[in-house]
Formats: sequence, structure tokens, C-alpha cells
Amino acid sequence: MTSKEVKAQGGIEKIGLPGSFLKLTLPNGEKKILEKEIPEHTAGIEFILNTLVSPEYGAIQSLDEINAVGHRMVHGGERFSESVLLNQEVLDAFTACNDLAPLHNPANLKGVNAVSAILPNVPQVGVFDTAFHQTMPDYAYMYAIPYELYEKYGVRRYGFHGTSHRYVSQRVCEYLGIQAEGSKIITCHIGNGGSISAVKDGKCMDTSMGLTPLEGLMMGTRSGDIDGGAVTFIMEKEGLDATGVSNLLNKKSGVLGVSGVSSDMRELDAACEAGNPRAQLAEKMYYYRIKKYIGAYAAAMGGVDVILFTGGVGENQSQCRRAVCDGLQFIGVELDQEINNRIHGDEAIISTPESKVKVVVIPTDEELMIASDTMAILKK
Repeated sequence: MTSKEVKAQGGIEKIGLPGSFLKLTLPNGEKKILEKEIPEHTAGIEFILNTLVSPEYGAIQSLDEINAVGHRMVHGGERFSESVLLNQEVLDAFTACNDLAPLHNPANLKGVNAVSAILPNVPQVGVFDTAFHQTMPDYAYMYAIPYELYEKYGVRRYGFHGTSHRYVSQRVCEYLGIQAEGSKIITCHIGNGGSISAVKDGKCMDTSMGLTPLEGLMMGTRSGDIDGGAVTFIMEKEGLDATGVSNLLNKKSGVLGVSGVSSDMRELDAACEAGNPRAQLAEKMYYYRIKKYIGAYAAAMGGVDVILFTGGVGENQSQCRRAVCDGLQFIGVELDQEINNRIHGDEAIISTPESKVKVVVIPTDEELMIASDTMAILKK
């Protein structure tokens, strides 16, 4: 970990489905796909570990070289405000949050259990997606609904992408040579899923996602903010139950739902250039929502020093950054169009030297954050 060099990188897709495979990136940058029937998570972890020590694609000689395993855990509820060593008590508390993330938390647990079965003596660390946002004040995280619903079910705003927001908000201070203390930073994690956070003095004050990752920005297939009355109206008109409306808002809405083209911003761009009016509308809505949140968070923090873009779209699409920053001149944003157009996936300041607000691109590195936390916890 001293050099922060990535020795092996990859992931398994389509677990339990036909055509499952391990996609890995070799040290020279070449991508390989290894197909194999992977019925469940333990078989998947086993396949990854076997590949790690294989003569052809391996990065280590033996599994004995693995000192610890770090996991991205999605929903830690109010219980976890930092990364922790995973023991039975922690796993029980994490399982109690399953209701809050029914798709992700059980899958995270399967990963932990699979590693325990294969490497029983190797310590494991949980890094929670919600932890960074636990510094939000109550007036920012509470919903204006009967208070008993918070007491009974924990219904409040938790936020997600916390590991990414934490990494980029720390890294941008190093990059700019400024202190987190006294800085007001707006971090925009823009990808197929997207969220924005207001970070003051190194702590999260507010974030756009809520109880679930559905709230906030318009996303690839998620609606983002929508009137609760509109939801019940659609349920009645379309005869949808809770699962049906969740499916509609999470999987059929957002960029895909409005454009009717795709949830992928590259395909949306192509449709916009071809003159597709619904694609053009979706793009305008997508950029507008990001700009609106930046304005809101600048107001909430009493100003802003740094606006930061990260995530697949934030790091790579200069057009998105330009559209979002256009109109923010009143808070002191001046984009350097030439530098902005050149930057795709690199760390860079994309505002002019005169700009009162620094606009910066910082590629996220959640894996490095997970590895760093895992090391730090092992040293305790």
C-alpha cells in the first residue's frame, strides 16, 4: 500500500444468471473477460481468489499474502459513522439495516460470508456508503413527516456515495494545498447514479440522496426528487402497488424515462446531436437539477470555495460541467472553457485564475479509500 499501486482490478457480473463472467484489468491496462458459471457469491469470491493466484493472471503467489479484506457496505443506518472491523455484533447491526437497503445489504453480507468461508482467519473491514453523511445536522436529515415514523422505522435522510464524497473532498484539499477547516466545498458525484454533498470544515452538512438513493438528482434510470402526491396519483391511475411504483421510479425513470433512448449519457448525447427533442429535454433537465443543488448548497453553507466534479460523467463529460457552471457567474464561477474541454478523467483546475470559486475535477477512488481504511483499522 505504500506506493498505492493497483496490482489487480476487476469484478464479477451476472451472478446467478446465464453468461456470468469475471472482468479484470491486467497491469498493462489490457481488459480480459473470463466466463464461468457463477451460481452464487461464494463461488464468485472463490473464482476471484483463484484468479488472483493463477499463473496467467495472478497478482500474488499465495492466498497467505492476503492480510485483510475491505468491503463496501451500502447502508449502515445511524449505527455506523466510520469504517469498522467486522465481527458478529457489527454484522448483526448491519443486518438490522436490511429494510433500508433490501437489494444491497444482503448482497454485501453474502460477500462477507463468502470470504469468511474461504479465508476464515483473515480480518475483514466494512466501509459504509452512508457513514460520511452521519455528520449532517438533524434539521438537514429529518423529513417533515410525523416524528414517530423516524422513531419507529428510522425514516430520515441518510445519503449515499459517502466513500466517494469523503475521498474527493479530502483529495481536493491536498491538490489545492488548502485546509479542510474553513473550506466550503460542493462535491458533485455525477454518473449513472448521482449525488451532491455540501462539505464544510471537512464534514458533510447536507447531501442530495435520502432514505434511499432515489432522492435528489435526476439519474440514469432514477427520477430523483418527485412530489409524493404525484407518486400516489400515478399508483392510482396505473394500478401499481409499492413494488410496481418503486420499479417505475428506480428503473424506468430519469434520463431513460424522459428520453426514451437510454440511461447512458453517451447515447443520450448522440441522440441530442441527431435532433431528438426528448433527448434534448432530458439533457436540459439533468444539468438543471445539478445546478439547482449547487445553488442551494452554496446558500446552505453561506458561500462556496470549491465546486468539484467526479464520477463517470463528472470526470469525463466537459459538456456537462460547462452546462452546470453556465449561470453560476453570480457566485463567482468562471470556467476556463479551453481547459475544461481538454479534461477527461484527470485531476485539474478547470476555472480561470480570476474565478472566485475554484472548479476542479478529481477522479474518485473508492477502492483506495476502502484499502486505506482497512489498513488504518488493522494498525489500531
